[in-house]
Amino acid sequence: MRSVAIYDMDKTITRKATWTPFLIHAAMARAPWRLALLPAAGIASLLYLVRAIDRARLKEVTHRLMLGRTIPPADLEAVAQAFADSVAASNMFADARKRVEADRAAGWEPVLATASHGYYARAIAARLGIAQVIATEARRDADGNVLAGIEGENCYGPAKLRLIEAWMAREGLTRSDLRIRFYSDHVSDAPALEWADEPFAVNAHGPLRRLAAARGWTVLDWEG
Repeated sequence: MRSVAIYDMDKTITRKATWTPFLIHAAMARAPWRLALLPAAGIASLLYLVRAIDRARLKEVTHRLMLGRTIPPADLEAVAQAFADSVAASNMFADARKRVEADRAAGWEPVLATASHGYYARAIAARLGIAQVIATEARRDADGNVLAGIEGENCYGPAKLRLIEAWMAREGLTRSDLRIRFYSDHVSDAPALEWADEPFAVNAHGPLRRLAAARGWTVLDWEG
């Protein structure tokens, strides 16, 4: 039986969320004038809070504002690598690193499953030696340039489990062949936590901490 340890990223492996910091980092690196559009991004966030738009649309709008309509993949890769360096240096739990290494040493294959965009999540995963990444993916044009639109589903909530299952299908894996650990800080990942053999509530906010207590799930508080 194959053992797979799946980790959420934001506030599970990282101390803080990464999307807004990535947008600011990218704008500063590529087009500092776009920082003047941050108030517009804030308005989009307010529209999300009042449920006028969903998370996927919020991601598309803020991407368009701060990164532009199209980005050559090489340019985006350079920005993502520099951002991943900063995350690894100052926004990653030491205990998360240790857990990934301990799981790997015990025979668990590490996989990152995150609502963050794959174009920078893969770079962060690489800093942990994680090769398999399940993430939100951006659309591409005919020349391979990265667009603001999302390809398929935003990897959040029930969609995250669907995308994990799609990854398994691509890898030729069936659920009965796997022993699965799943780590997350947020109750939105309840579908994947329920599905896992070994669910871990990590740095959990109140709703997940209460659910973990009700379900008997292991609760971890990572530091460092």
